[in-house]
Parts: sequence; structure tokens; C-alpha cells
Amino acid sequence: MTDQGAVKKNQIMAICYDFDRTLTPVEMQAQGYIQELSANPAEFWEQVNRMAKQHQMDSNLAYMYMMLRGAQNKFKVTKESLKNFGSRVRLYEGVTSWFERINAFGLKHHITVEHYILSSGIYEMIEGTRIGHHFKRIYANSFLYNEQGEAVWPAQNINYTNKTQFLFRISKGILDVSDETVNDYMSRSDMRIPFTNMVYIGDSMTDVPCMKLLNTYKGYAVGVYDPTRNNTQQVAKLLEDQRISYFAPADYSSGSPLSSLLEAIILEVEARTRLEERQMRCRCIASDLKQKN
Repeated sequence: MTDQGAVKKNQIMAICYDFDRTLTPVEMQAQGYIQELSANPAEFWEQVNRMAKQHQMDSNLAYMYMMLRGAQNKFKVTKESLKNFGSRVRLYEGVTSWFERINAFGLKHHITVEHYILSSGIYEMIEGTRIGHHFKRIYANSFLYNEQGEAVWPAQNINYTNKTQFLFRISKGILDVSDETVNDYMSRSDMRIPFTNMVYIGDSMTDVPCMKLLNTYKGYAVGVYDPTRNNTQQVAKLLEDQRISYFAPADYSSGSPLSSLLEAIILEVEARTRLEERQMRCRCIASDLKQKN
């Protein structure tokens, strides 16, 4: 039995999550922040889309601009204020206990599970949620802050197309966004977490690049949908288009279909790890025999 204190590369598993409508039923900005601007969420997003189209602007940069402009003369946008808004974010059923349960199940089967966020939401808001401390890394949009600690400019913009770079960072173990060695060649054997040991959980077409990448490299792409609305059309389309291999309601409770699915994936990773170790032993024996002959 493998010592958990010396986990091999192919015994680490990463679960990567979108955030809005994946872990929470509504966009995080619409759970207090937009209302604090005295704005209607639907009208806010309509204005963001109109601005992005008019100025040929990235929609994330448009909404971040609207967040700052709308807060002028109302309240200061700081890291702490954003974390406070994040603390109000509602989560799907079972999310708060999900991470400890999945981690424990993984360790029971000799797999160390790590959790990552890949989101077009706001970093500090996600950090301020009840689950922010469970993630090894949160990759999300963030602001640049001035000497007074107030947000003045976008520092990081993560949209649906550039999300995939973070899957490569996680796989290679190069987590710092400023580290450009992520583009250097790395063999599969040197990767900290091979794509075959990675799961991506998302809800919509904006998750397609990440889903497609993992499907291509034999990882696991999972679609989720709101269990109260039972809106399966989106995930059914993703499955039909071979973007995902599985879908389930966004219910993270113990015994739910999603929980059972992730446990089955962990068991498959464990079984594949054992088979790879056995194959390696066979190759070593064959090499020794060849040298003797």
C-alpha cells in the first residue's frame, strides 16, 4: 500500500470547477453587489452586453467596468468589501460539506484530491464564500488596487477561451499566472497531474473549451444543471456535441447522482493507477531478463 505522505504523480487528482451556476444557482454579482448599486440584475447584464458589443469589448472587462462605475459615490470597492459580498453568495445543496467528503473518499482509495476554481467571476468574492478556503487555487477575474486599497483597474481577465491555460498550469504544477514556463514542453510522465486524473465541472457553453480539452485527453468533463428548474437542455446539447461525457443535477449532497459519479471516477483513477504500476513492474522484469540474456 502506498504511503499517503509520498503521493506519486499519478495518484493526485484535480477537480476543477466553474463557479456561477455550477456551485451557486445565480451569478455572484447578482446576489447583493448589483442590488447595492441600486440596479436591476437583468438590466445590469443587458447594459454590460450592449457596452461590450458597441465597443468591441471583452464582456468580462465590460462588467468589471460597470461594477466600478456603478459603485462611485455609493461605496468603496475593496478586497474586504468584495469578500463581504462573497460571504452572501448562496450555494447549491451539499456544497459546503462536499470537499471534505470527496477528500476523505479519495484518501480512502489512495488518491489525494485537489480542488481548483476556473471562473469568470470575481476572485475576492469567491475567496469570501464559505467554501473559498477549500481551493488550492482560485483562477478568476480580479482588480488592481491603489494605495488606499480601492479597486481601480482589472488585473486579471479570465474568459471562456483562455480558461484552458489554467488546466495546463494545474497539470504541469506551474500555478503562478506570471510563470511563462507553462509553455515549455513537458512529457506526460513529468506532469504533476496528468489530464487523465482531472475533472472539469461546468454548466454551459462558456465551459466548452475546458470540457473539450479534457475529453480529448481522456479526462472527465461533467455538466451540471439546476435541480430546481430541471433545465437539462443545455447539458443534453453538450453531451450530444461530445463536449461532456456525463451530466447530473447540481446537487452535491452525499448519495446524490453527482456525488456517486465523482466517487466512481475516483475509483477508476485508483484502478488505472494500479494497472499502470503493474505494467511498470512487468516492464522492469522484462528489461532485467533481456539484460541477463
